[in-house]
Amino acid sequence: MKHRTAFVIPVLVGAALVARVLIPASGATEGTPPDPLSTSTASAPGTLSGPELAVVSTTTPEQAVRLALDGLGAHHGRYALAVEDLTSGRSAAYGSTTEAFISASIVKVDILAALLLQAQDRGGQLSPAQRQLASDMIRFSDNDAAQKLWIDIGRRQGLDAANARLGLTPAHAGQKGPWGLTRTTARDQISLLKAMFTQDSPLNAASRSYVRALMRAVTAGQNWGVGAAGTPGDLPVLKNGWLPDGASQLWVVNSMGIVERAGHTLLVVVLTDDQPTREAGIALIEQTAATAVGALVRTP
Repeated sequence: MKHRTAFVIPVLVGAALVARVLIPASGATEGTPPDPLSTSTASAPGTLSGPELAVVSTTTPEQAVRLALDGLGAHHGRYALAVEDLTSGRSAAYGSTTEAFISASIVKVDILAALLLQAQDRGGQLSPAQRQLASDMIRFSDNDAAQKLWIDIGRRQGLDAANARLGLTPAHAGQKGPWGLTRTTARDQISLLKAMFTQDSPLNAASRSYVRALMRAVTAGQNWGVGAAGTPGDLPVLKNGWLPDGASQLWVVNSMGIVERAGHTLLVVVLTDDQPTREAGIALIEQTAATAVGALVRTP
């Protein structure tokens, strides 16, 4: 397996971020296993936390999730969460699901979806070389593989065309920069997950099964994130992305996937930025995803 290069591009973080932390970032660049989770994520002392957070009786799933996440107290940076329960039909969000975040490597799932759609349109399948690149891109977050497939799909124009069919907004890939700097929203990522994991999709059953298999086989050290919301011991089905901002020394950390919890199947997305470290971003994603899913499945 060839060396996997880090995707490190200076990013101008928007002025609308909720909080800034004046400490230097640390942590590995993408493609290397994370260190143990940092304890630097701020929280209010004595607040409820974790997937077993008791949910006070509320009238809607949205209120239940909001109450549970508010109970976690203070946090670094900005985040948006969206969760959809395919079993009950309930959904909830926290933060703005239409506000844009840098995609980082979760866009690799979108690149793969575009590649599969184009293969379907030709009435064929991925070539052996493309299948190897797709495996490296999803399972190991290989940036060289992603770049080659980005070229194969026709770069930004190819991704925009695929997204129009997948139910994502054109703004998802609306700039001319590299694939890792595309911007996305929590709402668009839920739409992408629906295309990956439900029958309401332009992707055929074989393509959806292929994507699921790759996302279930993410290498150890990269399988953190929204999988923390699932049943303990289950293999996560997810893709994560992380990107240091060379200008501010803060981090973008994202996670999206599908989990099983208490007999429910749920799509979960957490997008973050302005994180002081990658580990702080991971901790925020795992805590908020587990808390939100726990609240949603317990809503009467």
